[in-house]
Amino acid sequence: MKITFILPAIGKKPGQKYIGTWKMEPLTIAQLKALTPPEIETELFDDRLELIDYGTQTDLVCISVETYTAKRSYKIAEKFRARGIPVVMGGYHATLCPEESELYCDSVIVGNAETVWAQMLSDVQTGAMKRRYIGNTAEYDVQPDKSIFAGKPYLPVSLVETGRGCIHNCDFCSITRFYCSRYYCRSHELILDDLRKSRHRYTFLVDDNLVADRKNAMRLFEEMKPLGKKWAGQGTLSMAKDEKLLKAMKDSGCEVILIGFESLNKENLQQMNKSFNYALGERDELVRRVHDAGLGIYATFVFGYDSDDERTVADALAFAKKHNFYTAAFNHLLPFPNTPLYARLKAEERLIYDKWWLADGYRYGELAFHPKRISAEKLSALCRDARKEFSSPKTVLSRGFASLGRTSPLLWGLFWAMNLRLGEEVDQKMHVPIGENLDELPK
Repeated sequence: MKITFILPAIGKKPGQKYIGTWKMEPLTIAQLKALTPPEIETELFDDRLELIDYGTQTDLVCISVETYTAKRSYKIAEKFRARGIPVVMGGYHATLCPEESELYCDSVIVGNAETVWAQMLSDVQTGAMKRRYIGNTAEYDVQPDKSIFAGKPYLPVSLVETGRGCIHNCDFCSITRFYCSRYYCRSHELILDDLRKSRHRYTFLVDDNLVADRKNAMRLFEEMKPLGKKWAGQGTLSMAKDEKLLKAMKDSGCEVILIGFESLNKENLQQMNKSFNYALGERDELVRRVHDAGLGIYATFVFGYDSDDERTVADALAFAKKHNFYTAAFNHLLPFPNTPLYARLKAEERLIYDKWWLADGYRYGELAFHPKRISAEKLSALCRDARKEFSSPKTVLSRGFASLGRTSPLLWGLFWAMNLRLGEEVDQKMHVPIGENLDELPK
């Protein structure tokens, strides 16, 4: 038996290369490879890096589907099914929209695959594959098999999973919907083994909220310390209230932490159900504490809530420049399916597209709904302008020197490589057609 794994791409502009910073290792595929018995042959086509061989001889095609790649995933599946090859789909989008995904494939895995993968493979071999498999969210202690990445030019950053899910319930988040606002820790033994095997200098700890379980996080950081690894991860601003936690993170090798500020506006934070992020009177002080601990901040902001206008975007940009963040993202709100946000916008008849992820007219960087206080086109342009300003040479230089004083000198080169590339890609990412121009060169 042979399985063909496919990681679909988002899309690209005609004749242009795929966005460079979108080429991270697909950890999900390595996890599925590890779950597959060694006697089963496997291959991977990463749509972001290479052309898919639609004529490959295979017995099963497995596609990992995200909302941004759903349209492309369905097109890929159609070509293989036309040859009589069964297609199974999984991932966040297939879990949130199983009825939709079932229209385009032979089977859907809902939830995590670890507890149902073996049964699904057995059913394929006996010709009895079910239309739907329901995976358990908690059991995932399997070491990913990254040998399937051999020869593929991914970004030189290792991805290591430390946990899944998040304890919060932000109304725009598909992750909290997927895991029902729960957090699941991964075995520390597997995490440490994964880190030791890492072939890259830098590691990103794949965890939507690394500090969701403080006791678990503190123990993990202590165990990581002897490894001497340099890493980045995701946390919350509230962690800055815990000096011992910040010190433990730094001592274990943390250099940059992604913090979702999302908004500086209290009404917006209330609407997105992110009241834990208020810190209105102490926000500047908490940022200072993170920086004083020797940690750079990757700040993220999202715009499009009902209190947003031109001023809120300008305020977020000024805040980011004031604190000389390591880097920052200024994103517009996007209604992911089956989230409270999507349901509210649909009920208020504010969606521009009922299903933006399948709409022919939708382009990356555009809004899929009508904001209340500003036009969709204007907000998209403001987000783009904020990214350009934050990536301007003067701002990058200021941030670079501030970063050198906070993080390890070893990250000086990484800072420039990351920020200069992100600056170059601001316009490249705007208006990329979703699911289009991917079966043509160049990659």
